Amino acid sequence: MTSIRYYLLRTLALVLIVAGGVAVLAAYLITDHELEEVLDTQLSLHSRIVAGQLPENASDDAFKRLANQLSIPDYPAHLYHDGQPVALDGDDTTPAKLYHEEERKLVMGIWNADKTPRLLQGKWTQGTPFPAPEEEGFRWVDYAGQRWRVFSMYDDRHDLWLSMGQRSDFQHEIVARITWNNLIPMLVLLPVMLWLMNRIIRRGLQPIRRLSNQVQGRHARDLRHIELDVPRELAGLHRSLNDFIDRLGDTLERERRFTADAAHELRTPLAALRIHLDNAKAGETASLQKAYTGIERLQRVVEQLLVLARLDRTPDTQATSIDLYPIVIDLMADLWPLAHKRGQQLTLEGLKQLRVHADETEVGILFRNLLDNALRYTPEGSHVEVELSQTTSGVAQLSVRDSGPGIPDDLLEKVTERFRRASDQRTTGSGLGLSIVVELAQRQHATLHLRNRPEHGLEATIVWSTP
Repeated sequence: MTSIRYYLLRTLALVLIVAGGVAVLAAYLITDHELEEVLDTQLSLHSRIVAGQLPENASDDAFKRLANQLSIPDYPAHLYHDGQPVALDGDDTTPAKLYHEEERKLVMGIWNADKTPRLLQGKWTQGTPFPAPEEEGFRWVDYAGQRWRVFSMYDDRHDLWLSMGQRSDFQHEIVARITWNNLIPMLVLLPVMLWLMNRIIRRGLQPIRRLSNQVQGRHARDLRHIELDVPRELAGLHRSLNDFIDRLGDTLERERRFTADAAHELRTPLAALRIHLDNAKAGETASLQKAYTGIERLQRVVEQLLVLARLDRTPDTQATSIDLYPIVIDLMADLWPLAHKRGQQLTLEGLKQLRVHADETEVGILFRNLLDNALRYTPEGSHVEVELSQTTSGVAQLSVRDSGPGIPDDLLEKVTERFRRASDQRTTGSGLGLSIVVELAQRQHATLHLRNRPEHGLEATIVWSTP
């Protein structure tokens, strides 16, 4: 569809033409049927009138006068005797002076009781006489290349058969004239109606044009809402565009903030690393260890930034049913050397099987970040506990508990923001671990709950929603 306006105009024009054609055809058929009823009524009525006007024991003179009244120029009536035509002489052959041309399509015939013709008019005398009636009523008869609608009746008073007929084209001409009289105004009005439809369609599509112009004419940095009165049919599109602008604005703001924060986070360790290396060149051997620590922090920041970049650009994955236990066991085994180096105890409690609806790879990244944070912030020689559990309602939970300093209560809701860290800065970190966990949890239809343990330390719990 290249144009809605042209599509509507063409479609409505076609519908209008088809509907007009169907209406004209229906009018033609209805008129033809009704006119046939009217003309049949006239045929039967005229037949009874003629039969009623014939005198008792009608003589040849009476039939001669009737033939004279029925004769018009080039359309005479003929008398018959014993089945043979009888010539009319004198004034009896004088045609009527007052007549209508359409009378040439109407004919009357009279037959004796033995079916021999007595009087036939006009076209019914061409060649062999018109067939005598076989029974009373209406019938169609083909004669002399014409089709005739005939009404026949038997007159008991005169012992005569009487028929009135009319040519079928007489009825068809009347129906055609009536149909054309109805069709011509429609043909005259059709261009006007098409013009009006075009104007109405253009006016109806103006809100779409105005909405398109507002979107098209905007600068790339213009993220204001589209303020435009639109009809009810476009309200959903209008609302969706504004929602898209909001989401786009949020995305661009996150990207801007992420870029600024990332630049700041990278600049600080790089500056510190340069200072430590300069000091090491000057002979301070302790600065090498500080430089190594700075490289570790820089490496962690870069790794976390790469994870966030991949998550921001990757659509939601297809979740499947997975068992958390083997994933947790494998990752705890990977991080056990770090815990062993610091003299930390790493234990797993709870269920030996816990199925959730999630993505296995992303769940692994999520748990690794939680466990890595717990190990980093737990003092040497302390304990980190992992638990797989399930609530009474069947909701799966993964909890990681450490023995570290915890998080101040006023920072519990903010610590999951990117590059946000707790007040304890003695441990190297990027401030991205929990923000990655939150984003991955949302992608797995789960939520992260943080709370300080009554004794000391932090408990981080991932709760999966029921699929």
